[in-house]
Amino acid sequence: MRYALMIEPQQGCSYVDQLAVALHAEAAGFETFLRSDHYDSFPGATGRPTTDAWAVLAGLARETTTIRIGAMVSPVTFRLPGNLAKLATTVDEMSGGRLDVGVGAGWNQGEHDHHGFPFPPIGVRAEMLEEQLEILRGLWQGPDGWAFNGRHYQVPGGLLRPRPVQQPAPPLIVGGEGSPRSMRIAVRFADEFNLSSTTPELAVERFAALDAIARDAGRDPATLRHSAMAGALVGRDATEVERRTLALLDAFGMGAEGSAWFETRRPRWVYGTPDEARAMAARYEAAGCERLVLQDFLPWDLAHVDLLGEVLIGR
Repeated sequence: MRYALMIEPQQGCSYVDQLAVALHAEAAGFETFLRSDHYDSFPGATGRPTTDAWAVLAGLARETTTIRIGAMVSPVTFRLPGNLAKLATTVDEMSGGRLDVGVGAGWNQGEHDHHGFPFPPIGVRAEMLEEQLEILRGLWQGPDGWAFNGRHYQVPGGLLRPRPVQQPAPPLIVGGEGSPRSMRIAVRFADEFNLSSTTPELAVERFAALDAIARDAGRDPATLRHSAMAGALVGRDATEVERRTLALLDAFGMGAEGSAWFETRRPRWVYGTPDEARAMAARYEAAGCERLVLQDFLPWDLAHVDLLGEVLIGR
């Protein structure tokens, strides 16, 4: 099993906060550090400071040395595809070829309204996602003069300099809860399909569906990495687990009264003592998950990052 650490910096994290998490994740042996791409603060209190994902990734590219970095995921509504292609190529070069690029349709209408971003219906955003992914591939890998004429974007004659350090391109991640359309998009364009909000049992079914769609499209399923994103909360003993659980609920703006809400989500989390966490990770691995993305909602608890690495990676 390969492990990535993912945080939600829109909880109020500064760049310095994110750098601290990335450096601890690197020391703990995580393969990749991923961050969300949001402009509004949530979960929890609104109005807290937020940062731009790609500006932060550029900084992390220069201040880390071995860990891969990336966005999980960048909404197609935030940036034009040529801009994203150039940003990613720049960060790829700055990192020495350690970049993963996650792209999605976006979902949070509030932050679009607050920042003047158009927010078309999901059907339109899904079309935009397909076109953006095709343009990324074309600009990164196509010949000079590569052209694209879509419903939402046009590239009359592509020319990108420099090309990415990673050849033929930085790995592309597409994901979601496993809708057929998201799987078809991933099969066509992505290097990795990431399942979210799913239990290991559901992951078995959804990975099987993904493999079937890949075979129908003439793609070897083994060429598309299967991953899952799961909330992570671990403590050395039951007392520490309870302390972190209360800290999590407080970060979500719920307090102890949010326990019932959290209990309905715990079955899909890597949660509990070290033995419980390892057992859950093993269930995801048995379900066909090749990489587990641990979603950490306690980004200031650096000892938690260290413990996750110790328990699951062995450092």
